[in-house]
Amino acid sequence: MSTPDLPADAPPNPALHADALTVLRGWTPTSVPAAEARDRTLDLLAAGPEAMSRTHRAGHVTASALVLDATGSRVLLCLHGKFHRWVQLGGHCEPADSTLAGAALREATEESGVTGLRIDPVPIDVDIHPVACQGGSFHYDVRFAVLAPPGAQAQVSEESEELGWFPPHQLPTPLAGGTAQLITPALATLRRAPLHPAP
Repeated sequence: MSTPDLPADAPPNPALHADALTVLRGWTPTSVPAAEARDRTLDLLAAGPEAMSRTHRAGHVTASALVLDATGSRVLLCLHGKFHRWVQLGGHCEPADSTLAGAALREATEESGVTGLRIDPVPIDVDIHPVACQGGSFHYDVRFAVLAPPGAQAQVSEESEELGWFPPHQLPTPLAGGTAQLITPALATLRRAPLHPAP
């Protein structure tokens, strides 16, 4: 979804690009594939702030969030309206975004309708996958753990066909590739430190 302050085709925020570099350079990857994806994402970011924009045909950085309920016993997934698979919340960075964690939290809030979400600013995964943006491209997706407040009630957005809370060991099908791998690092994040309010 676009941020109301700036049009979606406005130039990318240089602060977001700088944040992405800082976050990924300082990150300890959670798996070997995540380490490889992190390195490839840093290579992409060498193109400058344009690598944060959906208009960058070689690929662009996106931000997503695995939302956990207040007990950590369920995860919130959406049945995506375009590719009809269950997936974590998230999407494109917008011109007004200044941090990756902020972009992930904005997307999670917009797509879930849940206010009061908290995020850990340390990624739990990086994944690269092909998409149909701009006629064919790649998402270099930086993923975060997000905690919902007690009693959170999710509301379907225009980008989702359905939303649902699922136990981590009983994820729905069809499931998007790369979503299941977020469970273990997200739960580890929840055990390690309290998650933060919106940056």
